[in-house]
Amino acid sequence: MRALNLLVVLTMLFAVAIAAPVSAKFEHAIVFDVDGEDYYMAGAPDGPGGATDIPGHYWVQAGPGQVEGKHLNTGPGGAPQWWSSDAPDGELLYKVHGIIDVWTESKAEDYASRGYVHYHEFERVSDGMPHPTKVVWLKHTARTSFTLDGGPMPQFAHSVTPGVDYEFIPIGFMPYTP
Repeated sequence: MRALNLLVVLTMLFAVAIAAPVSAKFEHAIVFDVDGEDYYMAGAPDGPGGATDIPGHYWVQAGPGQVEGKHLNTGPGGAPQWWSSDAPDGELLYKVHGIIDVWTESKAEDYASRGYVHYHEFERVSDGMPHPTKVVWLKHTARTSFTLDGGPMPQFAHSVTPGVDYEFIPIGFMPYTP
């Protein structure tokens, strides 16, 4: 009977350990596995060893075709308050979710309806070439109110309130042509 009770307790502890969330370390300029090849996000070469990434973004690959990110108020090379002049330097502006997928007009419509109004390109680690078909569709969920100055695209400046930002550099309907 004691052996059975011990087995039940160990089984329950194992089940809890499996279900417990794993603490992910978000990093700037990580390597993404896309179709079995290594890619960076296209952007400023301000990561380790010249790795490229979107300024102010920190990532973890959350599984096949999924990424989670944090978007901080910093720019290339740590430039202060690059995304917002009225939010503190380094503040967490957005929680970001990304889906790695191809660009098509129907996907652009579907993703936009769910808040993925922006996509970003990948650069192959080995030679800097863009992925031939895939992008990462990004949904930015604001954590607080601030003015987005537009970062690299000031024409997309706007006021932001907490929640999904459907105006975050809405280029999702621009066809992807590597």
